[in-house]
Amino acid sequence: MRTNHSKQASGLARNRVAAGATAVFLGMAVALGSGLVTPAVAADSSVSAIILGVGANEAQRIVTWYSSVDTAQQVQVAPTASLVNGEFPATAVTFAATGAANIATSGGYNRHATISGLQENTAYSYRVGAEGAWSNAYQFKTQDFEGDYDFLFYGDPQIGASGNVAKDQAGWEDTLAVSTAANPNAELLVSGGDQVETANTESQWNAFLASDKLRQYPWAATIGNHDVGGKAYEQHLYTPNTDRSTAYYADSSGATTSGGDYWYIYKDTLFIDLNSNSYDSNKGGGDAAHVAYVTDVVNKHGGDAKWTVLVYHHSIYSAASHAKDADNKVRRVDFPTAFSKLGVDLVLQGHDHVYTRSYLIKNGQKADAAEQPGQSEVFAGPGGVLYVTANSASGSKYYDITNPDNTGVGGAGNGPDPLKPENYWYNSVQNQEHVRSYIKVEVRNDKLVVADVRSGTCAAPNASVELGTSCSNGSDKGVGTVVDKVTVHPYHGDSQDIQVNVPTLAPGEFGWTIDGQNGLVDLGTATEDQAYNLSATGKINPIKVTDSRRTLSPWSISATVGDFKDAGKTIAASALGWTPYLVASGAGANPGPAVANATEQGKGLSESSVLGSAAQGHGRGSATLGASLNFKVPDSVDKGSYRTTLTITALSS
Repeated sequence: MRTNHSKQASGLARNRVAAGATAVFLGMAVALGSGLVTPAVAADSSVSAIILGVGANEAQRIVTWYSSVDTAQQVQVAPTASLVNGEFPATAVTFAATGAANIATSGGYNRHATISGLQENTAYSYRVGAEGAWSNAYQFKTQDFEGDYDFLFYGDPQIGASGNVAKDQAGWEDTLAVSTAANPNAELLVSGGDQVETANTESQWNAFLASDKLRQYPWAATIGNHDVGGKAYEQHLYTPNTDRSTAYYADSSGATTSGGDYWYIYKDTLFIDLNSNSYDSNKGGGDAAHVAYVTDVVNKHGGDAKWTVLVYHHSIYSAASHAKDADNKVRRVDFPTAFSKLGVDLVLQGHDHVYTRSYLIKNGQKADAAEQPGQSEVFAGPGGVLYVTANSASGSKYYDITNPDNTGVGGAGNGPDPLKPENYWYNSVQNQEHVRSYIKVEVRNDKLVVADVRSGTCAAPNASVELGTSCSNGSDKGVGTVVDKVTVHPYHGDSQDIQVNVPTLAPGEFGWTIDGQNGLVDLGTATEDQAYNLSATGKINPIKVTDSRRTLSPWSISATVGDFKDAGKTIAASALGWTPYLVASGAGANPGPAVANATEQGKGLSESSVLGSAAQGHGRGSATLGASLNFKVPDSVDKGSYRTTLTITALSS
């Protein structure tokens, strides 16, 4: 079980790309325009359905497409700044594609290729096909491979669900346009599943893929129950690190259906995506197989990330038509305790076409009975997990909120919330206006900010409303307004986490910052001295000691830190020294001796060091201990977001 949000490194280094490792990808970063690069020659008409997908890490993207011819094909990539009049330079890099024949109903062939070796903060152009038969060229841009970022989550486009593909497409394209215009630097577009209404209907897939935004921003696919019934999902949406064992297919075979569980790491977030269509022992491997998969991935790769986000289609904490489904009740029993024990931070779901935000849930129960409905700031204690369900991103179908029943307030129950009886016990917020929306997630050093944002109104494009559904969205709730927003602060255990961010600096400069919120210790900004060392200072969160024993026995408080880690990169613990002091006197307390860091010929806090102590016979009372921290390293340290844990030990006879 993860007892501290600063996960320990697993020994499996992340696949980071060193600056200059792939010379051809060194290029000037430019703003992302329309996404379409004017071709030097006419595009090859045999290529279609191009989509940019997420890769295994920040330096990868997977491109998937269809071809009407069975030929050897590639994806070609170059920094956009190196193109001249739409012509790719001789230094452009190609990556070979693989694939096979499509299902019989669509004909043609599917292809996919993985782009690797990307550099950060660079705009790229790419095209697919072969020499003399290239597609149009499209753009995407990378950003800093470390630090804060935003991603967008979309619920059930389900193109075709309204019965009018064109109207569904219009709403979906508008949501993609609105959300990326409002968040141009969003780095991932994450799917809640159900891309289409009918798994193998290519006209619906063509409508889903119509927007060029899906060629500019990486789409992290999720399989829904409407996608699972054929092979088109797998043919259109190739995913990294995917386990396609029979346990992860709804019918146990995968011969005629799509499936698989997969994972990837993006900027210190471990994403795990599950095929929730396989949910019991009679349908594939069931939930037990998914729990085993998540456990294995977290055990192997959790140490390479600071956050764990799960994504799957079937919402276990929702409020509409599927809230009381028997299969969701099974999942609601099978999943939550495992997710709590594994230290999952956020679970993103679709399927129920309604927006819900759960209370923090621990082991299938509300974690904190005092958490209020709609509370805008929550603090995840050990095992607290936030579950979010997304409403329709296209407007093709909405489900209305249903009423709780008398089946209980825990586990599989659908009883009422004692604090707000019209809500289900597990939901802090429930909303259905019959208006399109998307979810924005801000990933920060020491918090997640989750917001449901309107991407439309009652007006067209809104297929369901256009075709007769009522709409309760008021005139004051326009595009871009927020339905709900919550800030989630992580659990840091009983110790204190210390994090150092090493950003990209101008020549001759180097520095770092720390988020001091919720137990994360702030080391300030580093400065460079004449010896080319970088140093930062700060203070630990004070520790209060109280001793009221009649024996007046001696006591001491000591601490140590492990190495600072960012995936496979390490800064030795000896880089951190300290000078203890008394914030408040009492209990006979004396501060411990100063400890020099390695740059100052000391061993730093790599060895247990006394923060404060008192001798036999000391007076009873309380003392508050503090320490000034002194972090110093040579300026040759690798860029990264480093974190360690200060472990406190109390001794007394």
